[in-house]
Amino acid sequence: MNINQESDYAFRIVLMLSKEGVDNKLDAKFLSEKGSIPLRFLLKLTRKLTQVGIVRSYRGVNGGYAITREPKDITLKDVVEAIQGPIIINRCTYDKKACSANKGSHCSIHKALCNIQNTMINELTKVTFEDLKNNPW
Repeated sequence: MNINQESDYAFRIVLMLSKEGVDNKLDAKFLSEKGSIPLRFLLKLTRKLTQVGIVRSYRGVNGGYAITREPKDITLKDVVEAIQGPIIINRCTYDKKACSANKGSHCSIHKALCNIQNTMINELTKVTFEDLKNNPW
């Protein structure tokens, strides 16, 4: 599992919006410049964040983006999954039938990777944007 550049940009977007609070808008140009995110990329990411309900989009002259939930209710895991999909270390941890060794759930490697994956998911779930919003970025 690689937390990619898209997720990194999405973290920045959600953090900037978290600092503003629920329903307080920032426009795309500001988010792009402040977050050092290419505008076209930002628009793609805000679309994904909007689809899963983390961000709300406002159209028009006074449009922009705002978070839909309190920062304490948005985790790093939420953002990664919104951008990249389910957190999967290896395909066999997601689908036991995908094991190329045909071992399914009785493989020691599979079990170890499942533990690592669960630890990563738990750690990403522990960190909320409330934890992050008051620290320097």
